[in-house]
Amino acid sequence: MFRIFQNTPASWLALGLGSCLTACQAPAPAVDAAAERRAITQVLSTQAAAWNRGDIPAFMDGYWHSDSLVFLGRKGPTYGWQKTLANYQKNYPSAAAMGQLDFSGLRVSVLTPASAQVVGHWHLARPAVGDAQGWFLLIFKKIDGRWLLVADHTN
Repeated sequence: MFRIFQNTPASWLALGLGSCLTACQAPAPAVDAAAERRAITQVLSTQAAAWNRGDIPAFMDGYWHSDSLVFLGRKGPTYGWQKTLANYQKNYPSAAAMGQLDFSGLRVSVLTPASAQVVGHWHLARPAVGDAQGWFLLIFKKIDGRWLLVADHTN
């Protein structure tokens, strides 16, 4: 007959140590999802304020300053913070082209303690050149305690 547990001191010791290791593990830190959603929403508010004063570099502060950043727009993917900045500067060369940005319909989902996604609508009010609008899906990652955009799919 096969025995799963043998009644020996070594078996009892192993069972006790295994139980202690399981019970003594530090619990995963609790995530205050509402606070994380507010922090992420604040990143977007800060970006909109920077955009609305014509400050593209400050707008880009919400993005991960990395070559691994990905922006997926109507012309396909752009990789890297510097290239994304250059594209914004090329496509929005003036305050009139930039207009006034607002976000609406934000749905912020905290996926893990260090990752989240946001779905929402963007609108540029641009009286001189015509309004523009569309939808976006953003992936945020908490890096060094800051929520940063690591992937942006905007249409």
